[in-house]
Amino acid sequence: MKFLSLRQCIDSLEKQGELVQIRQMVDPDLEMAEITRRVFNANGPAVLFSNVMNSKFPAVSNLFGTWERTLKIFEPQLASVKALVDIKSDLGTCFKSPGKILKALPAALHSLPLKTSNPKVLKNKCGIQDLPMIKCWPKDGGAFILLPQVFSKDPEKDSIFSSNLGMYRIQLSGNDYDSGKEIGLHYQLHRGIGNHHKKALEKKQALRVSIFIGGPPAHTLAAVMPLPEGLPEIAFAGALAGKNFKVANKNNYLISADADFCITGIVVPGKTKREGPFGDHLGYYSLEHEYPYVKVESVYHRKDAIFPFTVVGRPPQEDSNFGRLIHEITRSAIQDSIPGVTAVNAVDDAGVHPLLLVKAHERYVPYERRMPRELLTHASRVLGTGQLSLAKYLMICAHEDNPELNVNDEKAFFIHMLERINFASDLHFFTKTTMDTLDYSTQNTNLGSKLVMAAAGEKRRHLKIEFPQNFSLPEEFKHPKIAAPGMVVLEGPHFKTYPKGKIQINRLKKHLQTQTDLESLPLFVVVDDANFTAKSFSNFLWVTFLRSNPSHDIYGVNEKIIFKHWECNPPLIIDARIKPFHADPLVPDKKVVEKVDALGQRGGPLFGII
Repeated sequence: MKFLSLRQCIDSLEKQGELVQIRQMVDPDLEMAEITRRVFNANGPAVLFSNVMNSKFPAVSNLFGTWERTLKIFEPQLASVKALVDIKSDLGTCFKSPGKILKALPAALHSLPLKTSNPKVLKNKCGIQDLPMIKCWPKDGGAFILLPQVFSKDPEKDSIFSSNLGMYRIQLSGNDYDSGKEIGLHYQLHRGIGNHHKKALEKKQALRVSIFIGGPPAHTLAAVMPLPEGLPEIAFAGALAGKNFKVANKNNYLISADADFCITGIVVPGKTKREGPFGDHLGYYSLEHEYPYVKVESVYHRKDAIFPFTVVGRPPQEDSNFGRLIHEITRSAIQDSIPGVTAVNAVDDAGVHPLLLVKAHERYVPYERRMPRELLTHASRVLGTGQLSLAKYLMICAHEDNPELNVNDEKAFFIHMLERINFASDLHFFTKTTMDTLDYSTQNTNLGSKLVMAAAGEKRRHLKIEFPQNFSLPEEFKHPKIAAPGMVVLEGPHFKTYPKGKIQINRLKKHLQTQTDLESLPLFVVVDDANFTAKSFSNFLWVTFLRSNPSHDIYGVNEKIIFKHWECNPPLIIDARIKPFHADPLVPDKKVVEKVDALGQRGGPLFGII
C-alpha cells in the first residue's frame, strides 16, 4: 500500500494491530524517549502519544521499529526504486539489463516534483515552543527535532534539481539560542547542505532553509539516503512514495505540501552558536561544539498534524532499520560504482562509520600466490566514495578465497580475516586524516586516523578458543577472556595519559613475546571490563572499534617500521580502554525508567508489550 501521508500510515498500522496509543499525559522530557526505547527493545508496535505535556500536537515514534514493519511501509515501491538507483549509478545498466528500464519507469515518473497551491500545511501557524519538546537523554543540551527533512537550494542555481534534502538534527531549545526565534543546525562532513552553505557564505548571502517534519514516510527515508550524483533527494522521495513530491512557494521558501509541519528561516551568515550535547547513535554523547543556527521566520502545520520522532543510542535502534533498508536499495549501485567490490557492510553494532567490512576481487598476478594487491586498489576507491570515506577501520578480503562468505556475519568475517592476514605486510595506516564528526576516539573533532586491514590467500593459522598451557599476563593485566575464535579481551589498568598508556602496553608486549603458541590467538583487545566485552560479539565490536584510534591505540609484538611501513608479529594489540577525552556513554535516568516500568504493569497502556 502506498502511504500518501503520515496519518494514513498511522491509521493503517493501527488497523493491523501494529500501533499502540498512549492517551494519558506523557512528558516529552525523557519519558517519551524511554517509552520508545523500551517498546523498540521488545520488538513492539509504533507508539502514538495523543496527550503530550505542554503541546497540543500528538507525536508518534517507533514507526520503523521492526524490519517487517519497515518493509511493509516501503515495499510496494522498492523494486522500482532500486532499479532507478542502479540506472542513475551506472548508465551501462540500461544496456546490460534492459528490463531494469521498465522496472524503473514507475519510479522515474513519480520522481518529478509537482507544483501546487494552497497546501494544507500552510493553513495554520504556531511557534517553536508549541512543538513537542522531546529530550531523549539526561545530558542532552535541550529538545531536538529527531526526524527533520532540511531542504536547501544551491545558491548558484535556482533549481529544485540542484537542491538538497538531508536529515540534520535541529536543536529547539537550550544553550544560547533565543527561545522560539533561533534553532540549532548540526550538519557533519559529507553532507550536501555544507556545499550550499559554503556558496552562500562566499556570496555573503543568508542560506534559506525549509525544515519539513512528517508527511509520507518515504520523505523521511529520502532525507537519509546516500544517493548517486544527479538524483536529488526530493526526486527520490517521490519515487519511493509512489506519488510525486508536491511543492509550493511561500515568501521565497519551498514548502512540502504533504508535510505535517514546515519551519522556514535563514541560516545566520558567518555566525555559530554552541550546539549539543546530544545522545547520539554511537551510544555516546556528541559534545557541545560551534555550529550554524537558523533564525526562524515561520512555523506552519496541518490542522491534524502529527509530530514524528525517533530515538537514537547504542545500536541497534530504530535507525538501524533505515540503515538496513538503505543497504538493500543501494547494494547493487555500490557494486556498479566501485567495480570489483562484491559486498559491503558498514557495521551497525560498531556505530556504522567506525568499521567497514568489504569483500572484493583479487585478480592481479593470478599466476602467483594470492596476496593483497588489487584489494588495496579497491580499498582506496572505497575510501574515496561518499560516506564510505568516513570509515575508521576498513577490513577487506578476497572474494575468491570464499565466495560464500557473508559480510553481514561479522564474526565469520573476522575469523576469515584473522586466519589469513599477514601482520608484516597487510596493515596500512592513514594518519592525521579526516574522520567522522561523531567519533570521539580522538582528541580532535573531525581529525584522526584510519587502518586498512587486507587479507587474501590460504589460511596462515588455525584460530583457537582456549589459552595455551602456562599462559600468563603481567601483573597489571587480568581477566583474559576469549571473545571469539582467535580474539582475546583482557582488562588493563585505568588509562590516564598516552605516555603512561604506552608504557603499560609495552609491558604487555614484552610479556607476550615470552609466551608460546599465541599464533592461534592473533588479536588481543585491552578493555576496562572484560566480562562485558566478551559477553556478546556485539559488545566486542562496540567497545573495540568505538574506543580506539588506529594510529594511537594499535600495538603489536615485535612491532617495527621498515621503509615507513608498520608491521608486527601476532598478536596485534588494540587498546580499547576508555580515555579521559572520550564522550560519556548513554545511561537512562533511573526515575524515568521506574516511571515507564509502571506503564507496563497490568492496567497500563504498555502491559503485555514491555
